[in-house]
Amino acid sequence: MIWVLGAIAFWLAAWAVNVRLSHSPLMAHRAGRLLVPALFGIALLVLWEGVVRGLGVPGVILPPPSAIAARIATEGPTLWADFRQTFVKGALSGYAIGCSAAFLTAIAIDRSPFLQRGLLPVGNFVAALPIVGIAPILVMWFGFDWHSKAAVVVVMVFFPVLVNTVAGLAASERMQRDLMATWGASYWQSLLKLRLPAAMPFVFNGLKIATTLALIGAIVAEFFGSPIVGMGFRITAEVGRLGLDMVWAEIAVAAVAGSAFYGLVALIEKRVTFWHPSQRV
Repeated sequence: MIWVLGAIAFWLAAWAVNVRLSHSPLMAHRAGRLLVPALFGIALLVLWEGVVRGLGVPGVILPPPSAIAARIATEGPTLWADFRQTFVKGALSGYAIGCSAAFLTAIAIDRSPFLQRGLLPVGNFVAALPIVGIAPILVMWFGFDWHSKAAVVVVMVFFPVLVNTVAGLAASERMQRDLMATWGASYWQSLLKLRLPAAMPFVFNGLKIATTLALIGAIVAEFFGSPIVGMGFRITAEVGRLGLDMVWAEIAVAAVAGSAFYGLVALIEKRVTFWHPSQRV
């Protein structure tokens, strides 16, 4: 019980500090904006550790963060191999293929009213299909290696990026497009100099959504067949052995990788769309 009370006391103290920090002048600086979520996360881990140890929760139900950290430290090579198989080979390759195909398809749709009326409704239908139904089919088509996981990722990221890019290409104002036509600009000149720059906030919105979908799709696809390596394979195998600390270690690695990937895309967005009001913070 001492563990529980100590963890709760730490949580309340950290909460009070966070409240004061969120209203302090430090929030005007990047360090201050990073300090609040970092302190909140540490407080959450301490609360988790204290409650699990204080209440004697079995490790097969919920291991403490210290046990998960120890497993990460001892299983580093295995976690790295799983990360390379799932994230680098499956998620990143599928992300690159799916987003590139969606971008090119959006330009084709913008050029063709027929595709806009015919392909987008079909795309919305395909996007609504459950991934647990598509994944085993694609695994049977493309095999058990990373290629099938990349195919699942392509299906998951294609339509969010497509819909956002199509919306972005229509975001420029009518007066701006009429001005480009008055100057005698061709379609491609208008696209490159006006409509694509105006569409960038929409495009990056789709790309950021796709970062999380890519990793989720690759992991879920591995549940339906993979080599003896990969995050999804490891999670399935360790759940069968009641190795919940290893399962949580894989989840932690996936969360860090997904957050870093999202942050990288957001950083690129900030550099590309520095002119947009959303970046003036």
